Amino acid sequence: MARPHWQNCIAHFDEAVAGFIEEYFGDTDRRCLIVAAAGFDPRSRHVATLLAGSMGERLTGLFVREERGTPDASLVDAADENADALSDVVPLSEIVAVNIFGNDNAPIAGSQIAAIIGGYGIAPDVTDIVLDMTALSIGVGFPAARLLLAHCEEKGIAFHIMIASNPELDDEIASEPGDRPMAVRGFVGPDHSGSTQDVARIWVPLLAKGRSAALDDIGRSVGETYKICPVVPFPSRDPRRADSLIAEYETQLVDEWQVDPRDLVYVSERNPLDCYRILSTLKTRYDQTMADVFTPSIVLSPVGSRVMAAGAWMAAVEHDFPVQYIETVRYDFDPAKAGVVAGPDLIVHLLLSGPAYRELEPAALAESVEPPATSVPE
Repeated sequence: MARPHWQNCIAHFDEAVAGFIEEYFGDTDRRCLIVAAAGFDPRSRHVATLLAGSMGERLTGLFVREERGTPDASLVDAADENADALSDVVPLSEIVAVNIFGNDNAPIAGSQIAAIIGGYGIAPDVTDIVLDMTALSIGVGFPAARLLLAHCEEKGIAFHIMIASNPELDDEIASEPGDRPMAVRGFVGPDHSGSTQDVARIWVPLLAKGRSAALDDIGRSVGETYKICPVVPFPSRDPRRADSLIAEYETQLVDEWQVDPRDLVYVSERNPLDCYRILSTLKTRYDQTMADVFTPSIVLSPVGSRVMAAGAWMAAVEHDFPVQYIETVRYDFDPAKAGVVAGPDLIVHLLLSGPAYRELEPAALAESVEPPATSVPE
């Protein structure tokens, strides 16, 4: 399904998000469901609190508690505190547990969240669904977003993505990757087995601080590649963030991945649409340059920034890109650092479907075109 309106979809940033929420969700005819994480991340409450301030009892919630391994006690306490706070902010809410790994340590997050959303009774009077991707893992957030988008498009209601981002805080959260890289549920990509041309894989990993081991494992699982095009944040709040990541990944970039500097991809740290547009352009260019020679297959591996990951999700949905990822076994983070990390949260809002775009649908456009008053002879 083509979604041309995504190229210039409705988006708000920082202070404008609060203004949009007050005006749009302040309408008493609106009923909203928010789906978000209820984990240790100190940003978990931000979006729900903004919405609740304008909606009150017109807001319902489905909050996901990601369960993995044996986390540190401090992280469990922080998650409990956030869960209690979310229940207070959104009284008409439910907190559900999602097991990230099964008994055999195989990743099962995708099937778990799919079952939860599939079995959740979304009220028929809901006019808007907001997915808060702030603290959801990719293995949970990507399938959830796809399922919720499909529901909204089927019912003709509005689907929003919101993110409270803080790049400096992201850098303070360390993670230990699992040992089984795999495609994210719902993002395995097209089947090229019947292609008469060789498949040329273009791997697009999104670089993030401290994630080199995870990307090494993911890269090996992707297999032989035609090119590797790493993504780094620029422009960014820290003007040297891209340089720091390139320095951190120097061994992989130069010795292992043999990346041509011209293949580095620069996307905005605060605007997911920039990542979406650039990845879409990348597909168009490879489709054109490889025509009749290879079948290009762009493989995404978003780690780190949820803002950039949201743009990657849009591109993956629009162009059927496979998403190769590795789940996190455990996190290492001191919640006490949250208050001393420099920089305020960056807030992003995207409106991806709903009545606002109804006039852009092909059928609506065809109905709106009046026949000419006089015929033109051939």
